[in-house]
Amino acid sequence: MTDDVLTFGVEEEFFVVDRDGHLSPAGDAVVDAADEKEGELQQELTRSQAESATDICTTRDEAERQLTTLRAELARTAARRDCRLLPSGCAPLAETALPTITPNPRYERMSEHFGATARTSHTCGCHVHIAIPDRGTGIRVINHIRPFLPALLIVTANSAICDGYDTGYASWRYQQWNRWPSAGSPPRFDSLDHYESIVDAWLRAGAILDRAMVYWDVRLSEKQPTVEFRFADVAATPGEAVLLAMLIRGLAGTILASERHPADLSNEVLRAQIWRASREGLSGRCPHFRTGDLAPANDVLDDVVAFAADALEETGDLEFVRDGCARLSTDGSGADRQRARFEKRRRAEDVVDLLAERPGFRGSSSG
Repeated sequence: MTDDVLTFGVEEEFFVVDRDGHLSPAGDAVVDAADEKEGELQQELTRSQAESATDICTTRDEAERQLTTLRAELARTAARRDCRLLPSGCAPLAETALPTITPNPRYERMSEHFGATARTSHTCGCHVHIAIPDRGTGIRVINHIRPFLPALLIVTANSAICDGYDTGYASWRYQQWNRWPSAGSPPRFDSLDHYESIVDAWLRAGAILDRAMVYWDVRLSEKQPTVEFRFADVAATPGEAVLLAMLIRGLAGTILASERHPADLSNEVLRAQIWRASREGLSGRCPHFRTGDLAPANDVLDDVVAFAADALEETGDLEFVRDGCARLSTDGSGADRQRARFEKRRRAEDVVDLLAERPGFRGSSSG
């Protein structure tokens, strides 16, 4: 591994549910009571959520250890309040009341300004940060990684069951999240000034209240010198979250090291391609990043790995990524596993049990 390896970090959002699987307002209390020895735990928009974030990582082992430890600590703290931690992009059970907004001035302002969008876009994602030397370099990464977003989405698609029924989507969270006015696939930016001009126009229109509400699938972080990938569902396991992070880092490293990039595509086409990926996930067909034609999702994912192989080899992650993708092909994605459990008895409560089982907190992609 070279000294100039791209550092990264991973953030994960979770639901906090009661013993029956319904959303609990104990999320903020769970975060406050938890003890993080590495990484960071944070409150989220609603009181039925909790968030974890790794420290800056150089290797996949660092990230998986921290993600596993943070999940376990949140789960232990939730259990002390007779609750469970749920790694799912959407809440599996139907609720009779809207979730309670966390008593935080910014969150309360968001709730008032955006109304039902804030109260009903109740989802949990996985965010991957990749370090960049400057924001101009970040624009380059965003522009060239756009064609890979459909294939990347299927890796952690984990929200097939929502509100008590099968949505027909692998990532229903992606559809829910896109109700925010600033969410969705980013356009191709002519320059950093082009990026900033859109953000400024959103602020003037009141479509965002601050720069932290830029919710593009890939954006420049406002707090850290990173490109932040925000499209993914929270992964079913830490290992699958790290698999996603290594794929993203490998693609970013490939983009920065060469001029070999897929052809550009319009945002209208990209939006349609990501819709298809969110619909069918790993078990269906996915638009190929080179041609846009539909192909078996596993084949497209294999081609993504091949595209980034040199960068993955450089960081020692190629075998890990290949093994992780092969395991997904065999075991199915988080969405596939949700759907398989649901179909046995048509009970969303069974999906809650699957997600909250202790084995789910172990990495499944590291062997």
